[in-house]
Amino acid sequence: MAAFSEPSEQNLYWVEHVNLLRKSFRQLIGRDLADSALSSVEAAKQIYCAPFVVVSHDTAADPIFNYGNRAAQQLFEMSWQELTTLPSRQSAEPPNREERARLLAVVSMQGFIENYAGIRISKSGRRFRIEQVTVWNLNVNGSYLGQAAVYSNWTYL
Repeated sequence: MAAFSEPSEQNLYWVEHVNLLRKSFRQLIGRDLADSALSSVEAAKQIYCAPFVVVSHDTAADPIFNYGNRAAQQLFEMSWQELTTLPSRQSAEPPNREERARLLAVVSMQGFIENYAGIRISKSGRRFRIEQVTVWNLNVNGSYLGQAAVYSNWTYL
């Protein structure tokens, strides 16, 4: 089971984690994931309910997704609890995992990568191609806290 409940009004839409996503994205990419005029809680809600995918994983040896907005849950056909207990490597089929691992290694060294494309798979086995993906490292005061991705382009195969 996931250690925390799904983002909601009661837990302020995971505002602290979303602030980490936003701060790291802004520092590395130079843009914001949400309207910068919004309060932190409003921005966290906007990102959770966004029509684009936002996911992140932790720093475990076999990283586990620790965040996936509603669009990610729908695309991967998983509940919050299922997604946030999934090793992120399992979002790709075995033949595509080596290429995915290479991408994440490049992101680890460079800080981010833009315009990534790859094949992913949902819980039911439905394959889809993700495109124009930005992947970035999550950092606070020089401490590495995982990686995240954002994308709005996918095509079912």
